[in-house]
Amino acid sequence: MEMLASSMRWNVGHTLMRDRVRVRSAYDGPADTVETYLSDALGVDLRVSLHIGPARANRKPVLSLLSISGELLGFAKIGINDLTRRLVRAEQDSLTLLAGTEWTHTQVPTLLHAGHWREFPIVVMSALPVERRRIPVSSTRLAESMLEVAAAGGIDDHRLADSPYWSSLRARLEELPPGQDADGVHDAAAVLADRGGSAVLRMGSWHGDWTPWNMASVTEAILLWDWERFTGPVPLGFDAVHYRLQQDVIRAGNDPRTAVTECVDGAPALLAPFGIGAFEAELTVLLYLVDLAARYLKDGQAEAGARLGVIGEWLLPELHTRVAAL
Repeated sequence: MEMLASSMRWNVGHTLMRDRVRVRSAYDGPADTVETYLSDALGVDLRVSLHIGPARANRKPVLSLLSISGELLGFAKIGINDLTRRLVRAEQDSLTLLAGTEWTHTQVPTLLHAGHWREFPIVVMSALPVERRRIPVSSTRLAESMLEVAAAGGIDDHRLADSPYWSSLRARLEELPPGQDADGVHDAAAVLADRGGSAVLRMGSWHGDWTPWNMASVTEAILLWDWERFTGPVPLGFDAVHYRLQQDVIRAGNDPRTAVTECVDGAPALLAPFGIGAFEAELTVLLYLVDLAARYLKDGQAEAGARLGVIGEWLLPELHTRVAAL
């Protein structure tokens, strides 16, 4: 990104940005490009570079927005199918809601624009100051930021079986496409309801995809982006479990089944900074695994070719084993 910005400042951006991706659509209105649309929306002449990540159901075009002088102005996401359209709108809603939150430990992007380019929903957010000096992220600092996010919509105690979260999870499970994996997730949820339904859990909001690559630890705060999965209420600690699992599997390259087992085994220590007891911690991790499985199945990650999309190969076997032992 720094090289691209420098090329724009030196007026040689065309050299590095020779490749072009053309997106064809059914739109038959006036000829316009995403660059002209965004330039008009933000009131500044700009250029875009395009990033498309690895195969997964939620893959979408993400644009870096650069001024003619090379300043990074922000980022734009474009919804191109039912799932990514929903996620783009969700990020718009999340950033709108979070704009009224007072932050101490966390810094989030600002919503700059939301609209439609041709028939595609688009959301534009500010760039966070990732160029600032990085510092190691301690477990204490990470927990403080996660607690701050959890409190964005308030934190309350709920009996699991009577909680809004459980009602929401059950509704999402009922919407899953039929199949062996969906049946397995239903079975695990039923056992959790039987053995943990009377447990009282603290619940709040969660980022929904808090990973080492969706944040940066700088002196002033934890910079946190990619808010398309933000929701609540969920059991307190979901973000910590997600971060641990993604770090172990994606960043460290550990075996996914082993990583799931270690998440459950390490639940009391992992969630201790949130004031969660041992049984409630293990229950929280298992609920997270059910929730993640439901997300993968609903999104169609396996069909999209995502690396961990086939949950029957890594998540479900360990989930069933640990739920049975709860």
